[in-house]
Amino acid sequence: MDLRIFTEPQQGADYDTLLTVAKATEDLGFDAFFRSDHYLRMGSADGLPGPTDAWITLAGLARETRRIRLGTLMTAGTFRLPGVLAIQVAQVDRMSGGRVELGLGAGWFEEEHKAYGIPFPAERMARLEEQLAVITGLWATEPGSTFDYHGEHYRLENSPALPKPAQAKVPVLIGGHGARRTPRLAARYADEFNMPFASITDSERQFGRVREAAEQAGRKADDLVYSNALVVCVGKDDAEVARRAAAIGREVDELKANGLAGSPAEVVDKIGAYAAIGSSRVYLQLLDLDDLDHLELISARVLSQLR
Repeated sequence: MDLRIFTEPQQGADYDTLLTVAKATEDLGFDAFFRSDHYLRMGSADGLPGPTDAWITLAGLARETRRIRLGTLMTAGTFRLPGVLAIQVAQVDRMSGGRVELGLGAGWFEEEHKAYGIPFPAERMARLEEQLAVITGLWATEPGSTFDYHGEHYRLENSPALPKPAQAKVPVLIGGHGARRTPRLAARYADEFNMPFASITDSERQFGRVREAAEQAGRKADDLVYSNALVVCVGKDDAEVARRAAAIGREVDELKANGLAGSPAEVVDKIGAYAAIGSSRVYLQLLDLDDLDHLELISARVLSQLR
């Protein structure tokens, strides 16, 4: 089981904070550092000092880390044209020496689009499908050849399809709860399917849909990695769990029901239950980025038991 650290910087984190967490992620033995791609805080947080751009952040971290994988859960397809995003991700992959992964979604948070003047089209899933075709098509084009694409939403003509990523294949992550279109897109384009903030029962059902879609598309179902993203709140005792839950504005019972919360033993057991239905990777949503003791505890008492 891989454990990855997943951050939500739009809630209030500058680059220096993210760098500190990323370096701790690397030093403490976690597999990867991922971040959301949002420009507006959610809920009651003040969001200060303001948003950071996901791919600019990852470019900086690419030069300041050595081992960990770096990526997004999920880049919003509404934020960037697919040709531009293909260039950005390829460049950051080269800057990292081949450690980047691209999580790509349709975009959903309308308020942040209004706040920063970003179009929020109705046909986002149709656009996402074309974006996936464009990005993967550009990366797959042999050097010296050109790439053309004529879709309803995007047209590329005589593209040199450069630069190329450092990796022969940048892993593409697709996720979500959709019953039909999401599994189909994952089966066609994804290296990993991520189920965000879902129960074991719902995850198992959705994994089954993706596995079925993969087989219908002519792929082996096990070609894909199946993963979950879950909020994490671990403490050495009940008081520490309660303190950490209060710091992120959540209730302990709710976190235990819907995330990974409690003692290290409780969290290890619940991760094991997700592993039993086919999940081989968990993104730990770390909401208090100033609590590095939390990371150290998870490394020492949870990660160590899953290796």
